[in-house]
Amino acid sequence: MIATMPITAVTLRGLLGRRRTLLMVLLVGLPVLVALLLRVAGSDVNVDRILDPMIVRTILPLVALVFGTAALGSELEDGTAVYLIIKPIPRWRIIAAKMLVAAGLTVALIMPATVATGILVAGFGPGSMATTFAYALAASAGGAAYACAFVALSAFTGRALIIGLAYTLVWEGVLAGLLEGTRFLSIRQATLGIAAGLDEPPFGQTPLELPLSVAIIALVIVGSFVLGSLRLARFEIRGGD
Repeated sequence: MIATMPITAVTLRGLLGRRRTLLMVLLVGLPVLVALLLRVAGSDVNVDRILDPMIVRTILPLVALVFGTAALGSELEDGTAVYLIIKPIPRWRIIAAKMLVAAGLTVALIMPATVATGILVAGFGPGSMATTFAYALAASAGGAAYACAFVALSAFTGRALIIGLAYTLVWEGVLAGLLEGTRFLSIRQATLGIAAGLDEPPFGQTPLELPLSVAIIALVIVGSFVLGSLRLARFEIRGGD
């Protein structure tokens, strides 16, 4: 653990660049702004109608995609990862540190935005608060899974950002919603399943069961760590690097 602390610190500084941080803060602030406008206008909107499409389906995967692909992928792309890989540090510790930072930053932005949005939309009633915190916990779990998956993906290809975007838009946005038999291959569906299991089914959804959803999230995190570690262990430094 001590050996990974410098890696974690360097990764954290790299991901919290001024432009990236500002962009991510603005992105997670969008649903909060929408909720605030609805509150000012006095609109009576079901909290599911905001948290489901805006947080889980849109903001969450984008934030995790940016942090996940940049945590390792940017260093592999610009060649600075070589200075880290040549050090006598087990490759799995490198992957663990990258995933920890990417997942931690994703959760740190998504959870407060989800809670603030839910409170602004539905207030502090017992039922609405239960829904809000169900989504906050589900989005945190899903965000960690997304981030870990995208870190692992960046270890395999320099096109991780494009592939990850295609996965979230095409597979999760269209196919997984139409083909019910493939929902267990979707992090989004697992996230919604956790939200439904903790509170009630999201609007218009027939969610996955809670135990299955938790198992999918856990499998994605563990599988991403294993695959990313194996890939990085086989990473070869070329003579020109």
